[in-house]
Amino acid sequence: MRNSEHTAFSDTFQRTMEDASVLSAVEGSLAKASEHGDLNAFLELFKDSATAQASAVDARIKAGTAGPLAGMVLSIKDNICYKGHRVGASSKILEGFKSLYSATVVDRLLAADAVIIGRTNCDEFAMGSSNENSAYGPVKNPLDPAKVPGGSSGGAAASVAAGIVHVALGSDTGGSIRQPASFTGTFGFKPTYGRVSRYGLIAFASSFDQIGPFTRSVKDMATVYTAIAGHDPNDGTTSRKPVDPVTLTHPGKLRIGYYKEGLERAGMDPEIVAHLRSTIERLKAEGHRVEPAEVPLLEHQVPTYYILATAEASSNLARFDGIHYGHRSKNANGVEETYRASRTEGFGAEVQRRILLGTFVLSAGYYDAYYGQAQRVRRMIRERTLRDLERFDLMLGPTCPTTAFAHGAVKDPVAMYLQDIFTVQANLAGTPAISVPSGTHSSGLPFGIQLMAAPFEESKLLAAAEHLF
Repeated sequence: MRNSEHTAFSDTFQRTMEDASVLSAVEGSLAKASEHGDLNAFLELFKDSATAQASAVDARIKAGTAGPLAGMVLSIKDNICYKGHRVGASSKILEGFKSLYSATVVDRLLAADAVIIGRTNCDEFAMGSSNENSAYGPVKNPLDPAKVPGGSSGGAAASVAAGIVHVALGSDTGGSIRQPASFTGTFGFKPTYGRVSRYGLIAFASSFDQIGPFTRSVKDMATVYTAIAGHDPNDGTTSRKPVDPVTLTHPGKLRIGYYKEGLERAGMDPEIVAHLRSTIERLKAEGHRVEPAEVPLLEHQVPTYYILATAEASSNLARFDGIHYGHRSKNANGVEETYRASRTEGFGAEVQRRILLGTFVLSAGYYDAYYGQAQRVRRMIRERTLRDLERFDLMLGPTCPTTAFAHGAVKDPVAMYLQDIFTVQANLAGTPAISVPSGTHSSGLPFGIQLMAAPFEESKLLAAAEHLF
């Protein structure tokens, strides 16, 4: 059934498709999504469009004209637009809205003959680290429903971890792909900023956001990344630099830096630290040069990120005011009351908190002290990160300080923000990073190791993820 174009898929995916039509595979995924409805991973299943696309792909396979992703079943996060389908960023303010166009990544996936079966739950407007901030309820971790799946792309991660789809697209602003990947035992990949188009992604923080995939194998990751990467005239921030082919050949002996803070910082789970130390020793024994380094301005990274990201969110979400766009309160009279009531009713507590913080740091008298200073610190973090990546092929560290925590366990917003302590660096510096499932805690929960490479070194990064772990 399959042709030679599809040999890049993982063995698991190949076995899934050898004896089944695409339509039967899609119907199986839709049924499994319904069976796992208690996870709250999906906000909507696209049964009609998915089965129609599957039938069309089956016909193209039979004719020998199928694209490179023929038969791959995907989900998309509820902040990625798909023409004629609802999209809402898991917020009441966009409830019932249907997109008038498709995101570039969606067009590229469909052109490659992938099938999208639904939109996944997420923290509202991608703001969160636990997927407890959705207006439609929290997502449960398929590996332990009492635990969170991570955020903000928790529904996407859960849809892969539960075996419902082969691949899920999420978005990563400060770790929103990599942290859920670590919590659910999946691969989560954030490409270089500007490598994948953001056109059709509902913006949170435009200079940080990047779309990327969750998968159960590096091979599937590489195949999907190749399909969605590259310049897009609709997104002026995308790079014109050619996309290097991802061959996944063994990268040879590498220079690997590891961040000492990942081994020494208070609050790190001791089992994750022990696993990191063991991994470092194993890599040395395999002939790689592995040396310590210091995280650039570690204690300033999370504050810098949240000042800049909330400032951008304040600007991006200003359009959702009940007049220009989004939910309009039925109980308001007059313009000012309409603004206030519509946004109060439409936005959840976390989104309101971040809008207020972003508006404050952009306000007269505080702009230079907060926003301007944060931009300067961001530049320093990027410069020091890039210097490290001149010395080393890869930087290695924990994805998260702990495994998945229980629902409701983290109540302090600042403590929740610190979940991003090891992931925000890649977003501040614009570098590619991947979370690789690497260990299993005594609790039975998985955790990941994060690898980071220089900008546009995705091929090297994915090859290392394939062969080193």
